[in-house]
Amino acid sequence: MGAIKIKDVGKIYPNGTRALEDVNIEINDGEFVVLVGPSGCGKTTLLRMVAGLEDITEGEISIGEKVVNEVAPKDRDIAMVFQNYALYPHMSVYDNMAFSLKLRKLPKEEIDKKVKDAAKTLEISELLDRKPKALSGGQRQRVAMGRAIVRNPEAFLMDEPLSNLDAKLRVQMRAELGQLHTQLETTTLYVTHDQVEAMTMGDRVAVIRKGELQQINTPREIYLYPKNIFVAGFIGSPAMNFVYADVKISGKKAELSFGDELITCDGESAKKLEKMDGEQIVLGIRPEAFEDSNYAKDSEYSGSISIKVTLLEQLGSDSYLHFYKDIKPVQTEAIEEILADEGEDISLLGDQTKFIARINPNSTAKEGEEIKLSVDQSKLHFFDPDTGNAL
Repeated sequence: MGAIKIKDVGKIYPNGTRALEDVNIEINDGEFVVLVGPSGCGKTTLLRMVAGLEDITEGEISIGEKVVNEVAPKDRDIAMVFQNYALYPHMSVYDNMAFSLKLRKLPKEEIDKKVKDAAKTLEISELLDRKPKALSGGQRQRVAMGRAIVRNPEAFLMDEPLSNLDAKLRVQMRAELGQLHTQLETTTLYVTHDQVEAMTMGDRVAVIRKGELQQINTPREIYLYPKNIFVAGFIGSPAMNFVYADVKISGKKAELSFGDELITCDGESAKKLEKMDGEQIVLGIRPEAFEDSNYAKDSEYSGSISIKVTLLEQLGSDSYLHFYKDIKPVQTEAIEEILADEGEDISLLGDQTKFIARINPNSTAKEGEEIKLSVDQSKLHFFDPDTGNAL
């Protein structure tokens, strides 16, 4: 059994810097769990602690029912796949894949079978005689995977293994890794900075911020029901739009006003806001909650807002509209951290809030044009402006 249990785990470096605090994650046997978060959030540190490459300051880590806090990396029965492949340049692909098996002094025939079986699975059988310098990035990554597979470990630990590949190859390798996991059914803990990678690959996704676990759930649940502003803003591409909104309860409906715009909610949305009458909240609107009013025929759309298109991005299957509203932007620590991770500075917006809408690609909207966007109230999210938690 290759289940991994991370219980009350913390990490404090000798200089007093706390990298992780009270992290609790249980990874079931055969499950694929992805750790995702901004640079420096502690996800790679946690992976290295599971591998035994970092000491555990607090808590307990077990692999396959065995506590491994004091167990050497080589005795943990795990296989790591690194960002930089870590192949031996002077060895052939075959020898790279066979190296760990030779160290374990397995019979030559068994080594040969394991290497050739893994090569066949990864479709690199014709590359076994080549040296790493003669391989493309994708081929090198397959070799690194092959070296891990031949060991038949209890668990795979992967540290951003696709980050050195170009965009097209990353998409291809994502799919291949998913198929490989389905085939091998080996417990996998995977670290990435790319939330699209996390959402498409993980059985469950664990979002980490500043060394603390924010939320762990299926990709769909995290996307639909984020626990706080950070998770809501970090998961989703393009990111969720945030704006301060004033709440007014009128019977069984809730009116949300921001700037000179008004959105009316009823049903479940209104119920979430019934205790917020007269209060200000942070309203989260995913880009797909907007639609060009000319195409918004669905009953879910309640009301519309007037906008002036600043930028139009046409991607074939989607169109993205960028626009601004003369409203003070939401300035929470979580949002500033998300923007900084994307290379943006919230202070440059001044007293304007930037929005992105994903609309029907058949829309005839043009840059500089004033149009109306309808809003799907079922896709709105509400947050406490003080705590950042979902209401």
